[in-house]
Amino acid sequence: MNSFGRIFRISIFGESHGDSVGINIDGCPAGLPLAVEDFLADIERRKGGTQKGTTPRKEDDIPIFKTGLFNGKTTGAPITILFENKNTRSGDYEKQRAVPRPGHADFVGHKKFGGFEDYRGGGHFSGRLTVALVAAGVISKKLLALKNITTVSTITEIGGEKDLEKGLQKAIDAKDSVGGIVESRTENLPIGLGEPFFDSAESLLSHIVFAIPAVRGIEFGTGFEAAKMFGSDHNDAIENMNGKTKTNHAGGIVGGITNGNELVFRIAIKPTSSTPKEQETLNWETNQVETFSVKGRHDLCIALRVPVILEAVTAVVLADLLLLEQKIPRVLG
Repeated sequence: MNSFGRIFRISIFGESHGDSVGINIDGCPAGLPLAVEDFLADIERRKGGTQKGTTPRKEDDIPIFKTGLFNGKTTGAPITILFENKNTRSGDYEKQRAVPRPGHADFVGHKKFGGFEDYRGGGHFSGRLTVALVAAGVISKKLLALKNITTVSTITEIGGEKDLEKGLQKAIDAKDSVGGIVESRTENLPIGLGEPFFDSAESLLSHIVFAIPAVRGIEFGTGFEAAKMFGSDHNDAIENMNGKTKTNHAGGIVGGITNGNELVFRIAIKPTSSTPKEQETLNWETNQVETFSVKGRHDLCIALRVPVILEAVTAVVLADLLLLEQKIPRVLG
């Protein structure tokens, strides 16, 4: 439901317009140095209001540590981190309660939870909660750094354009929203992370990636282009006992297990569902379809804020796999 991982296990909580959102992280090794300053750069990358095409809503997002930290180091106990919600405009959502927004979880959430759900700003379905994922990523990336592992995500396409500015301008000109492609690259992974079949490295990464709102697809290595290739071209020739391959069509994973090459995958981000353009939706009070325009503060291209979130969830999976393989000790120092 709201938890993920086996040893390095995260549990996310909160709602978009509630008092706070946050995360509980169990299984983090004791002795890891941790301070507020460690989180600021990645949190800033996720924020809206700092770049063209993102929502004007801007929160301070200073992490508040409630448990698991003592004298500037992790204790080995669960770590609880809160982020306060201060810049909310709930009235934007109260006015449209009976008119579920197309592309959002308003309708299914209402049906599943019987009308008891917090609908303001999307409630628990909101992308606001990704700030908590970023916090988990900060800690995860610090653990990966112990093994000299780095993970970096970048936007490669917006609105079908390799020229990102041109793609974003499409949305601005149309007064609409656009999607994008974000690529993840991780270097220095050891051979042997992941299991065959259900706990393959791809399965675990795909599982957590789809916890990022707006993700609609994922591909590893050559991905869907592999369907057009001959096997002799797609196969990656092994060059040495370190597992280095001549090409990397597999994206660093074979048989569900990391092979020592760069881990490469891409995700597709849909256009932001909230758009000022008029659309049609059902009014569940009148049972009539009516014209509707989404009010509030929203992103023209949510993909702009995804790279740091993708880095975070990737690092969470890899930290868990490294702990499972005992590549990282449970007590540091």
